[in-house]
Amino acid sequence: MSDIHGFSLALETVLADLAAQRAVADIAEVVVAGDLCEGGPAPGAVLARLRDSTAVVLTGNTDRDLVELAQSGWSGGKAEFAVADIGAAGVDYLAGLPFAHRVTPPSGTSPDDDLLVVHANPHDLERKITLELSDRELREVIGETRAAAIAFGHHHVAFSRELDGRLLVDVSAVGNPKDGDLRCKYGILAWDEGSRRWRAELRRLPYPLAETFAQVRSSGLPDPERTIRKLERASY
Repeated sequence: MSDIHGFSLALETVLADLAAQRAVADIAEVVVAGDLCEGGPAPGAVLARLRDSTAVVLTGNTDRDLVELAQSGWSGGKAEFAVADIGAAGVDYLAGLPFAHRVTPPSGTSPDDDLLVVHANPHDLERKITLELSDRELREVIGETRAAAIAFGHHHVAFSRELDGRLLVDVSAVGNPKDGDLRCKYGILAWDEGSRRWRAELRRLPYPLAETFAQVRSSGLPDPERTIRKLERASY
């Protein structure tokens, strides 16, 4: 999963569905691909929930930005709200998050059979992988990365795509989707022993809108109505 952005009730929706999936399937590992806090009404609650879990948590561009904000003392808007809400311990936690995580299937060989999880792409926290990119443009972003599948977020548009035999999966967003589909999203990736390939299921869940709107309005988040309008629009 990726891009929670401080929307704790959306995170709880995903975690509840994940628990139900775990009751019927062998899910070995949960990975959260960054952008945890900035933007929504409950960044501290999101961090507390993740730190209390066994999930592998990675950094995103807004997590990096919050750390830089806290270190520089610059102030303003939702970012300042998030830094205040997570506190010094939360900032330290964000500062220590890794960039990437690899999962090697039991019968596979690393790195070529791996699932690689990153926030945006295998090399930085900024350049997006999107459906609109040509194969040539995608190759430029991915570079010489060796992996059978890459899971990521950052673009907030859930999709899967094949490139040169490699599976690319945007699993986001948990908190603020931008694909015109106002549902909470995450992905389940599984290694298929028969084909020796990764396959992906994108899960789409009803968003707890009324509860989230109430939380936004009572949180002290700057300009709460603008946050609500952006969430409802679910697009760039």
